[in-house]
Amino acid sequence: MSKVKYYYDSETLSYRKVEKRKRNTFRKIALFTVASALFGFLFFNLASQFYESPQARKLKRENEFLKLSLKESQEDVNDLAKVIKNVEERDNSIYRIYFDAAPISDEQRQSGFGGVNRYKDFEGYDSSKKIVSLKESIDKLKKRVAIQSKSLDEIEELAKSKEELLVSIPAIQPVRNEDLTRMASGYGYRTDPFNKTRKFHYGMDFTAPRGTPVFATGDGVVDRADSNSAGYGNHIRIDHGFGYVSLYAHLRKNKPYNVRVGQRVKRGDIIGYVGSTGRSQAPHLHYEVFKDKERINPINFYYGNLTPEEFNLLLKASQQENISLD
Repeated sequence: MSKVKYYYDSETLSYRKVEKRKRNTFRKIALFTVASALFGFLFFNLASQFYESPQARKLKRENEFLKLSLKESQEDVNDLAKVIKNVEERDNSIYRIYFDAAPISDEQRQSGFGGVNRYKDFEGYDSSKKIVSLKESIDKLKKRVAIQSKSLDEIEELAKSKEELLVSIPAIQPVRNEDLTRMASGYGYRTDPFNKTRKFHYGMDFTAPRGTPVFATGDGVVDRADSNSAGYGNHIRIDHGFGYVSLYAHLRKNKPYNVRVGQRVKRGDIIGYVGSTGRSQAPHLHYEVFKDKERINPINFYYGNLTPEEFNLLLKASQQENISLD
């Protein structure tokens, strides 16, 4: 039971009861509530500077772990970029040059991505700048890897073509050195044996006994094996692909061919035998090489079975302006 309070009224010269007003009560309650809330807020802020809640400590550890992971990921990306750069440099300076392919420019390999903002979802956070930078680096690496992968696929195809080209080029002498009597005539202006005029000789003449084996100088397909071309007599033409064709003329009269039209032959296969058919003065092999339907000097293609000394002797003999045998 609350105490009743009185006060002395000087006008009536008597004691009167103190009446409690509800307004004053509410005011005191409100003042006390506000003061308590303010005190609690100040106490919480002060305490939070010296003491962390378990949840705050957990969030802080997670944040530190994420920052560390972000840093390590950026270092990994930088290391991968160095590895890819090394592969790109070898690709441009070794592989593509060897296979006659144009190098890929740095601008093409390292170009960014235009258009819409690809990293909008990563904005608005404390680490947004680092995250966007890392994501952009990863996307560029993906593009560089894709370009490099495509380049290696191209190199693989070029390597296959290069290997096929190397075995297809007519690169050996069509008659073995030990079977030769002499190198009768080379590519260039020579004296015609029939009318004694100076005219261009488009092949090389290898003098050898009748029946001496004639070898395919490169892989290819037999395109012709007949005597239906003026002056050549019995002759064979091999299509080596890549624009190369080789011709072997004046083969022997009886059983001149060891191959048939459409047959695939390998370099070094015996395709026919030396004779003196057609427009020929003596047994020999007339040999020609075509590139893109143009006759070229066969002397440039004997790197497959001659030593440097043998090649130099052959070159010297082929340059002499003598009388050809056809």
